[in-house]
Amino acid sequence: MRVLAAMSGGVDSAVAAARAVDAGHEVVGVHLALSAKPGTLRTGSRGCCTIEDSGDARRAADILGIPFYIWDFAERFTEEVIETFVGEYAAGRTPNPCVTCNEKIKFEALLDKAMALGFDAVATGHYARLSLVDGVPELRRSVDTGKDQSYVLASLTPEQLRHSLFPLGDSWKTDVRAEAASRGLSVAKKPDSHDICFIPDGDTKSFLEKRLGQRPGQLVDAETGAVLGEHTGVHGFTVGQRKGLGIEAPAPDGRPRYVLSLEPVSGTVKVGSARDLGVDVIEADRPIWPSERPLDGPTECVVQVRAHGGIVEAVAEVSGDSVTIQLREPLRGVAPGQVVVLYRTDAAEGDLVLGSAKISGTR
Repeated sequence: MRVLAAMSGGVDSAVAAARAVDAGHEVVGVHLALSAKPGTLRTGSRGCCTIEDSGDARRAADILGIPFYIWDFAERFTEEVIETFVGEYAAGRTPNPCVTCNEKIKFEALLDKAMALGFDAVATGHYARLSLVDGVPELRRSVDTGKDQSYVLASLTPEQLRHSLFPLGDSWKTDVRAEAASRGLSVAKKPDSHDICFIPDGDTKSFLEKRLGQRPGQLVDAETGAVLGEHTGVHGFTVGQRKGLGIEAPAPDGRPRYVLSLEPVSGTVKVGSARDLGVDVIEADRPIWPSERPLDGPTECVVQVRAHGGIVEAVAEVSGDSVTIQLREPLRGVAPGQVVVLYRTDAAEGDLVLGSAKISGTR
């Protein structure tokens, strides 16, 4: 096949490209320039998309002997990912920008351009297993569950998955680094990027306040209605947050308080005890079924509400364009705007992604 290898400048995408070459594909490497100011988005292992990263990707492509290009997607990244991120927080929701980036940039904008140029597939360094069974995509967790990225890929459509390759799905991260070293790739020991790539200092609250300004409101005790303090905007909080609430007086029982809900119109942030954080039911909408198989009646599954963690057994049922999920045990810190991914546990072949949806509410 003609394969476009998305090369971020990290070890995973470099090895993924190398394996695509080894498989006999005609491979072209491409680095996505996602920042309008590429010199400002890396602080150690935080951030990405810098000039340093593009240089690392180019050197890896040279070693592999494949053509290499840089595509400027900065404007689209700003519109689709950053502005969506800011807008979701302003509306009192908690988005996952990595899910949005995969959906809108790497597997929509990039894949669309690749198809228009005559490529058959896009290869990335994601840790997830993908196979086609009678032409139907099956997306499963990576063998290395500690690095598994099926959660952030679960919003992809079947057609997008049919044109995707994830060469690292059957590998462990330690083996990938060792392979990179054996191939002479200089990124073998490069630290993994983490946190939100466009907020390299990790200060999400300050980032949002620069864009949204201050929108003062009150911190209110959810049980008594007592006003406990003031804040500068609901965008500085997320459900389940404990630190940085700015409440001077401790709770009557001496235990920590947590954010329970956000009301962006009134500017109210309701707080309460840990026992009030647990939810038993998740409501979600806009489901996507990667294997083209919507749920048929109440379905036993495992759900995940965060990229790393928030996993519990459940029963899910579809009604029109919404999904109701009854959890077998309560989950904490579940917020509107997060993505919930449904898995079917298969001991022989590993967890299969059934579908994903955007959380709209909890009970």
